[in-house]
Amino acid sequence: MLVASLPPRRLGVPVEGARLHFGRADAASGGGTFRTRYLYLEDDPAFELSLWCGTCPFLFERQGGANGTLSAALGVMAVLEGPLEAVDDQVLAPFASLLPEGEFLPLLLEVRPELVAPHDDRDYFSHEQVTTWGTDRFWGLPENPRSFYYRTFETAVSPEAHLYEFVVPLVPPGWNDRVRVTGYRSAMARGVVPTAVALSTLDVCQPATYDESADHHAHWGLTHFLLDGHHKLEAAARSGAPVRLLALVSVDGSLASADDLARLPDLLSRPRGARPAT
Repeated sequence: MLVASLPPRRLGVPVEGARLHFGRADAASGGGTFRTRYLYLEDDPAFELSLWCGTCPFLFERQGGANGTLSAALGVMAVLEGPLEAVDDQVLAPFASLLPEGEFLPLLLEVRPELVAPHDDRDYFSHEQVTTWGTDRFWGLPENPRSFYYRTFETAVSPEAHLYEFVVPLVPPGWNDRVRVTGYRSAMARGVVPTAVALSTLDVCQPATYDESADHHAHWGLTHFLLDGHHKLEAAARSGAPVRLLALVSVDGSLASADDLARLPDLLSRPRGARPAT
């Protein structure tokens, strides 16, 4: 559920000083090379992302660089221990210092996260994605995010497009401090709604060729990579409780047009709805 949206604004620091940044690297493919797109944490790939072509399957796949959180650099912000009501420079500044300089669309959301493991019954990659792209031609298997993640929302964009929303932790929930998770669960049982913060991307992906046997539609993948709130998201998922999420959607880091990004506030205000089975 959308709580508030702000106009796009410039945030971040020069890329050489950013803890997180987007980039591409050469990868071998059949004797040639193609440019693989990554989210980097420091100098190491943390997640492989959807390919720049926009016709390959939507993807966030955990890499070896996703091996720590940014909590130590941020410290504890008291305003995020409850429901954030307004977004101002005081809230944005600590997170902006982690990000690559560019245009960002700030969105304040309220979500009820559902913890998902690869290949389980709610895994997007094993189900919704396979209905459109099928399995990998070489492996004969679905894409594997190699990460636990949270599903939070989905809705129809049009009869030919559907929005799928995900929250992705930088480390597995099993690495979280059990005492802190329990503390947040207790607070949520008393009605407290804490706030998490994420660097987000919107990737719009659709197969280049039509297959009558497939559910051929554009997948709008809205992915929130957690900057703060790993314990809050796990506690909310295990409690069935809501959590607020300040999403800083990177315009430069997304595979979407300016018009697509501008539609996010409206789409996130719509009723939740799964795509009808074909």
